[in-house]
Amino acid sequence: MSLAILAPEWVRALLLALLAAAALEDAVRLRISNLVSAAVLVLAFVAIAVVGPQPGLWQNAAVFAATLVVGTLLFARGVLGGGDVKLLAATALWFDLGGAFRLLVCVALAGGLLALFILGLRLVRWSEGARERVVILKAKGGIPYGIAIAVGAAAAVMFFPPSEAQPQPAPPPSLPVLPS
Repeated sequence: MSLAILAPEWVRALLLALLAAAALEDAVRLRISNLVSAAVLVLAFVAIAVVGPQPGLWQNAAVFAATLVVGTLLFARGVLGGGDVKLLAATALWFDLGGAFRLLVCVALAGGLLALFILGLRLVRWSEGARERVVILKAKGGIPYGIAIAVGAAAAVMFFPPSEAQPQPAPPPSLPVLPS
């Protein structure tokens, strides 16, 4: 069950607000607070309580666990930051197997565009003061992947609105009209 699709609008709005907060924090500090990642995780359980238990919920748990394991391995290799891994895993809990594929594709595309944008910014001749103050302008500065996670998750949520989540019920059969 894709919580990101089945959850009520107010819950999805809170999710998007938390992701925006994580993206902003990562853009400014190159760090994502554990509180934000924990809030995304807790909000998923709120969504489960509001939507009600569903038979496919095991898929969300599997996606969360797989994302956390792979993310931890990427963190150990220096590919992703710890905050990125925690935010991505907490966000992945919102998606089932099919939705996780959409999420990861959207995050990867957003991450690629973000990396190209930042690399382009680094090619511009900035004053030394600007390069000292803005971490992402440094040649070896990190890339705030929390932005890509937030944009990718928002895209995965918005590309599949709630109306597509649940099949529409068939109209009741009409009764034959007998001649009188």
